[in-house]
Amino acid sequence: MKLRDLLAVVSAGALVAGCASTGAESSTASASTTASSASSDKDTQEAAYPSTYQAYPSTDVAITGVTIFDGEGQRIDNGTVFMSDGKIVSVGGPETAIPADSNVIDGTGKYVTPGIIDVHSHLGDYPTPSVTAHSDGNEATAPVTSEVWAEHSVWPQDPGFTRALTNGGITALQILPGSANLFGGRSVTLKNVPARTVQAMKFPGAPYGLKMACGENPKRVYGSRNRKPSTRMGSLSLTRQTWINAQDYQKKRKAAKPPKRDLAMETLADVLDGEILVHNHCYRADELNQIIDMSKEFGYKVTAFHHAVEAYKIADILAKEEICSAVWADWWGFKMEAYDAIPENAALLQQAGACVIIHSDDENQIQRLNQEAAKALSDGRAMGLEISDAQAIRWITYNPAKAMGIADQTGSLKPGKMADVVLWNDNPLSVYARPEKVWVDGALLYDANDPARRPVSDFELGQPGEGDVK
Repeated sequence: MKLRDLLAVVSAGALVAGCASTGAESSTASASTTASSASSDKDTQEAAYPSTYQAYPSTDVAITGVTIFDGEGQRIDNGTVFMSDGKIVSVGGPETAIPADSNVIDGTGKYVTPGIIDVHSHLGDYPTPSVTAHSDGNEATAPVTSEVWAEHSVWPQDPGFTRALTNGGITALQILPGSANLFGGRSVTLKNVPARTVQAMKFPGAPYGLKMACGENPKRVYGSRNRKPSTRMGSLSLTRQTWINAQDYQKKRKAAKPPKRDLAMETLADVLDGEILVHNHCYRADELNQIIDMSKEFGYKVTAFHHAVEAYKIADILAKEEICSAVWADWWGFKMEAYDAIPENAALLQQAGACVIIHSDDENQIQRLNQEAAKALSDGRAMGLEISDAQAIRWITYNPAKAMGIADQTGSLKPGKMADVVLWNDNPLSVYARPEKVWVDGALLYDANDPARRPVSDFELGQPGEGDVK
């Protein structure tokens, strides 16, 4: 069955939508009405814009004789991966049992990894072609816009999605608002599959994230308009006051008569309740530490610092606080707060026992995260740090899944997890490596040897370079 036929199978299915009504307000304060009101409010939020994702049809597949990087730091030579019904069933050596009717792929000389995951992407909300009409990533009209949701800007026809799949083996990614604002809004986690709607791409059960930002971006955007924040101290004071307001809303929301719904405060109250993960754009080590202090002041946790070019300076603190650092391999010097970046950043974080992630923040680099991880690994080894290939693969598989709250479902080749798998024609940390086959939930969505398995965005049809795989 061709990929476009598969898409038709999925899109023809009924889209599931729901919206629960908020319970009637009660003037009688009681434990039961308080719980009922709070529950109804939560139900209303959770039912909004639900995932309608359905996996494409899959078959039983075994890859044999292959070198396996399992995503959690382990390597298996001459290994076997068996997947069935969209799940990883077994991972082991040549003795691994394979049912007789399975499709067996000889992986001799090749490599298998979990699907690559990008924790920081703007595909869909800053899609290509990169024109003003498509610029939907920053609601740069106020420094606090926690009410906006990135998914409401995502364009599923962005050609970047299919290029990320075919060139980079990307099977899941987090789409974030931009970094103009202190509170940029909610992120959304997607399965990287062709679909007509963003809801049909939404990763089932993935928690939302909150994009926050500190440093140069917010103060440049709003300082240039002669409004707060124009300084770093202004940024911190406004952020702190916003959390104070959120704590007040959180308290009132749990009362017998909840306040009028406030989308911005709902998001922040959910962060304080531990239901939304915080992804904080921040560069300098001193600011990273101030954000950690602020998170303790208001009782929330930073899940990951993004960009974090000076994370190496406080690697021990980040390890102790169990905060991931989503970094580039070698982006440097494009503004002052990026000036003290070093290419050994990721390796030094790894040495300190901190959570390391290599991210893209770019529609081209997302297609080569494996090479970015290889560069960061090479720089670490050049300074004498012993880091295995399998550990570096973790930077673009399990660790981003962990930071996105989906590591129980994907990110490593473990029995019971989603069969999000990439077969590489060479060691993925080689500049010569390319994805040969990519499975998402066990469905073969890309095969370099089969033109019918090269997905093409609907927007690209009839365009020069349609479906081109460079």
